Amino acid sequence: MMQTLKVKLEPTPEQVQAIRETMHQFNAACNFVADKAFELRTANKIKLQKVVYYPIREQFNLSAQMAVRAISKTCEAYKRDKSIKPTFDPDGSVVYDQRLMSWKGLDLVSLLTLEGRIKVPVVICEYHEPRLNRIRGQADLIFERGEFYLCVVVEVPGSPNEEFSGDGIERVRSGIDNLKADLQSCGTDSAKRHLKKLSGREARLRCDVNHCISKKMVSKAKDTSSVIALEDLQGIRKRMTVSKAKRRKEHSWGFYQLRRFVEYKAAIAGVPVVYIDPAYTSQECPVCHHISRSNRPTRDRFDCVCCGFSGPDDTVAARNIAARVAVNLPIVARFFAEPQAPHTGEAHARQFIGG
Repeated sequence: MMQTLKVKLEPTPEQVQAIRETMHQFNAACNFVADKAFELRTANKIKLQKVVYYPIREQFNLSAQMAVRAISKTCEAYKRDKSIKPTFDPDGSVVYDQRLMSWKGLDLVSLLTLEGRIKVPVVICEYHEPRLNRIRGQADLIFERGEFYLCVVVEVPGSPNEEFSGDGIERVRSGIDNLKADLQSCGTDSAKRHLKKLSGREARLRCDVNHCISKKMVSKAKDTSSVIALEDLQGIRKRMTVSKAKRRKEHSWGFYQLRRFVEYKAAIAGVPVVYIDPAYTSQECPVCHHISRSNRPTRDRFDCVCCGFSGPDDTVAARNIAARVAVNLPIVARFFAEPQAPHTGEAHARQFIGG
């Protein structure tokens, strides 16, 4: 589980001046990027970077990575509402990633400023100390009531997540396929009778597993008064690109069957089900929101090339799905509080979630 800690800094007067000047220039650069983004009507970081990167570095004297962070911050703000141009206060936050900030023990942090790197003392309390050795990703430098703080993201132990896997079915399927191949090569009457008995066994097992999974999901959502969020996987088999050896395994799982089981069980239990656009859920960093195929060095692992956050790919995708639901939660709550016509829940859910 990720948690944000607000850590107080104790800079010297000279360091205060360097940090304030860096903060002002950084947010001035963000306003410059916002002008271009609004003019071009785009929140695409790559497209904007081609236009504003060098002007930012020359005009505001920012380092290469700080210029990239300013562009990223502006794009994230503009994405929230493209009908208005975002503006940034001179004392607004500055985004520091692992290239701009490093920890020198638990009581000292190195920050990049316009004057170069400075080492700033950190106030450590009993609550912060056992957590600061688990810092992950980027941090935001903020200025509040005359004091500087770092909002750092740390990884803390959380309640174990319940995961469901198709490995059991895959082992059974593999065994059934091998047995079928042996019986078909035999060709005797006894072998044919045995093949008939095996008919539908894998499908029945898959159906039973999907029933069990959907029942647990709906039960947990009802007990915790939660919303069930699913990726809209319609057409997934056409989009899947897997090796020939894994094609049989990936195309045999009942995605739609599981979805239908969840839908009708949730309807009976009164649990809302919403559908999320699956685009980039496994490529987006849940901490800095950087999207790249390079974030997935392997099929099962996620390692953000921007902020360094890492974790299992399924867990990262689940966090992104939850975040997308959270953004639209007021709309979701209002929708399910209103009476709806029969069989319209899925269509309306897609309208406000983007599935």
